[in-house]
Amino acid sequence: MKANDTTMGQLADEAPLNGVANAGVLPQLLSALRGIVDEAGLLLGEDVSSRHPGVFMSRIEADVIVRPTTVEQVSQILALCHEFAQPVVVHGGMSGWVRATQTRRGDLALSLERMNRIESVDLANRTAVVQAGVVLETLQDHLQQFDLIFPLDLGGRGSCQLGGNAATNAGGVRVIRYGMMREQVLGIEAVLADGRVVSSMNQMIKNNTGYDLKQLFIGSEGTLGVITRLVLRLREQPSSSNTAMVCASSFDQIAKLLRHMDGALGGQLSAFELLDNNFYSVNTAAGRHQPPLPSDKPFYAIIESLGSDQQHDAEMFARALEKGIELGMIEDAVIAQSERDKQGIWDIREDLEHIVRDFQPFYAFDISLPVGDMEEYMRLVTERLHELWPEGSIAFLGHVGDGNLHIAIGAGQDEDREQVEACVYEPLARYGGSVSAEHGIGLEKKRWFPISRNPIERDIMHSLKGLLDPQGILNPGKVLERAAGEGGE
Repeated sequence: MKANDTTMGQLADEAPLNGVANAGVLPQLLSALRGIVDEAGLLLGEDVSSRHPGVFMSRIEADVIVRPTTVEQVSQILALCHEFAQPVVVHGGMSGWVRATQTRRGDLALSLERMNRIESVDLANRTAVVQAGVVLETLQDHLQQFDLIFPLDLGGRGSCQLGGNAATNAGGVRVIRYGMMREQVLGIEAVLADGRVVSSMNQMIKNNTGYDLKQLFIGSEGTLGVITRLVLRLREQPSSSNTAMVCASSFDQIAKLLRHMDGALGGQLSAFELLDNNFYSVNTAAGRHQPPLPSDKPFYAIIESLGSDQQHDAEMFARALEKGIELGMIEDAVIAQSERDKQGIWDIREDLEHIVRDFQPFYAFDISLPVGDMEEYMRLVTERLHELWPEGSIAFLGHVGDGNLHIAIGAGQDEDREQVEACVYEPLARYGGSVSAEHGIGLEKKRWFPISRNPIERDIMHSLKGLLDPQGILNPGKVLERAAGEGGE
């Protein structure tokens, strides 16, 4: 995905999805919608186009934004849209990176921002029931009073919504310990394209009764149904936290250190983040973030542990790092001594402003592959890029503990987008890798989808789409290459 890709956005705005241009939202449908939501629930004209369009998109092109407050309203809205064959694009926090929320003229955007209540927190079961529009950080803050956490954590925590987190199967920095969003969701309420409400609000960790229907909607990017409520699994608030930054001369050292720290910390390892020298040097250049370590090593890693006894855990953390140095897994390490130190270390990882500014044209990628293949893959991608653009810039970072790499590239011109993407995506085939680790497919990665999913898998996905959304009105043209009911691949 490319941050300044105005040309790409303009082309996407003009081109019809699935080869069919939208005729526009019919007046009789608008009239019916006014009978469902209040005055603030229906936005038109400038009230639509002036809103934040999401990452890497120039503006919202939808004819109308509908903002329901209840699942009953969502059900009525979708039933009407089904009747009128009206395309619907679901909007959450608009923080996704693959243009899954992009609209075009004639679309109806369904925003869940007003469905933002934390309905209940069950302390005995350690669960929370929330509406889909609750912002992730809002839930995190609310749970502090109960000494509980919702462990999903990512840079967009202040704007992303929990329904969107589920719809994209969000990951973040603590997947190595707690898993993806899929592991955090116990139950879901979703509305199908024809308005039927699927209420699967299970509150138990163990429920082995037939198909787990909620999994159909998690990661579906709004193409199979609209998630309206969730039952989320909560965890105990850790009372100790330790963070360090380390450096190494080879990726092999980093891979060995990952295993060493995971074993030595007895299950407390919660984050293991990789930064290569290119990324580290950009963010710690003069006038930017203070470098905890010299910028002369090829690889850096941020390591975090969460536990229950600060003194004991800090000693265990330090011993584990000392052993890593003794075994030659790392060259040096700095342990944060304060919350300010911790934040300073994490800011180097999470601040993308400088890399976006320095790498032009800017492209960002989110892929995954086995940890053991990462070094060879990084070398191959770098070689392919520099064969085409010798002066091009490339940097790697990511959640190496769970096989997720993020790649920042500055190379070529706007018209070279497809060639840049090929440098990143094509090599994944030999490793059985994924073109998307945690951001989804949307419009951005549709053409590369077959690298990660075989024809039978894709055919089953199309069958599910045709069953649950026979008219193809939900997020049309996203994820899959053909609409529901169309033949061929």
